[in-house]
Amino acid sequence: MDEPNDAPIDPGFGVYVHWPFCASKCPYCDFNSHVRREGVDQVRFAAALVAEIKATAARAPGRQVSSIFLGGGTPSLMDPATVATVLDAIAGAWTVAPDAEITMEANPSSVEAERFRGYRAAGVNRVSLGVQALNDPDLRALGRLHTAEEAMKAVEIARATFPRISFDLIYARPGQTPELWAAELKTALDRASDHLSLYQLTIEPDTMFEKLYAAGKLKIPDEDTAATLFEITQEICEAHGRPAYEISNHAAPGAECRHNLVYWRYGEYAGIGPGAHGRLVVDGRRHATATAREPEKWLSRVESWGDGVDTDDVLTPEESGDELLLMGLRLVEGIDLRRYRAIAGRPLDPSRLTDLIAHGMVERIGPHHVRATRAGAFVLDAVVADLAA
Repeated sequence: MDEPNDAPIDPGFGVYVHWPFCASKCPYCDFNSHVRREGVDQVRFAAALVAEIKATAARAPGRQVSSIFLGGGTPSLMDPATVATVLDAIAGAWTVAPDAEITMEANPSSVEAERFRGYRAAGVNRVSLGVQALNDPDLRALGRLHTAEEAMKAVEIARATFPRISFDLIYARPGQTPELWAAELKTALDRASDHLSLYQLTIEPDTMFEKLYAAGKLKIPDEDTAATLFEITQEICEAHGRPAYEISNHAAPGAECRHNLVYWRYGEYAGIGPGAHGRLVVDGRRHATATAREPEKWLSRVESWGDGVDTDDVLTPEESGDELLLMGLRLVEGIDLRRYRAIAGRPLDPSRLTDLIAHGMVERIGPHHVRATRAGAFVLDAVVADLAA
C-alpha cells in the first residue's frame, strides 16, 4: 500500500439507525435483535425514531451527514414508508451531503424486488446483504432462513436496484477446511460487486452457539486453522482486486464502506434507536452515548422524554486515545500519530511502539502513520492493549 496522504483526514459525521427486529434469532448472534411474533407497530416506532433524531440534532447541531446506516436486527423488515420517514427526519435535522452514502442491511430471505425499489425511492443507495454462507447445510447450521439460491437471487436483485452493494460471509465455520473456504470465497468474489465483509466465526457470550460449544456439541476450527483461513482470505481477495482495507472488510479501491470508515477513523456519529451507540462532541468534549436496548423500554422512554438515552459518559482524553487505537489500527491505512497525540493528550510510548515494530506486529508507513501488520491484525486486541498500557 502507498504511504497515506500526509494531510489530516476528515472522518465525517455518520448517523446509525438501529431497527432491532428479526424474523428469527441466529444462534451465533449477540447483536441487539429481537423477535416479535405479534408484529411491530411500525408507525409508532417510526415516530419515536423521528423524535430521537430531533433530540440528538439539538445536542449536536450544524453537522453535515456524510453517511447513514440502517442496521439491526433486520432493517429490510421495515416498510419502505418507514425508511422514507426516518431518512426525511435526518435530512430535516441536519444537512445531508449530496453524495452521502445511505446503507441498509438486508437478509436475503426478506428481499423482494418491489420492496427494494421502494427503499431505493426512499433514498437508500447502498445495500449490505447477510448471505453468510453459500451452501444450504451451513446456512441451516447458522440458523439462516434463506437458501444459497435465494441468496444469489437477492444479490442479483440488489445489483439491479442499487448503485452499490456488499454482502457478508462467515468463515471458520464448523467443519470448514482451508480448501472448502478457498473455493467458496472464489465463488463469492465472482458473484460479488466491489465490497465484501468476511467475518471469522467467534463464540459470543449468551448465544446458543456458546451453550452448544460449552456442552461439546459444537466444534470450530482451532487457532492454527483459523490463522490459515485468515491468510487465505487476504491472499484470495487481493488476487481478485478486493484487498482488505480493514480486518474483516475488502473492497475495490474507492468502494470502501464510508459509514464504517467514520467509526474506524474515530469520527462523530449519532446512535438512533434501541441499543444504538454514539460518539458526539458536545462543548468540546467527546461523549459516549447508548440507548436502552430493549425495544419497548426504549420506545416508552422516547415517548416520555424525547430520547431513549440510557448512558451518556464524557470520555477522558486517555479513553478517547484508547478508542482511537482500537478502531484505527483495524484499518490498513493505520492511524495518524499526530491525531492520536491531539486526542489522547500524549504521544504513544516510543519504547512500546519500537518493541512492537521489532516483533513484526506494527509497522510505520510514512513519517506520521503506523498500522498493524498482517500478523498484528490477527492478534489486534493484544497489540492495542500493549500500546495503550
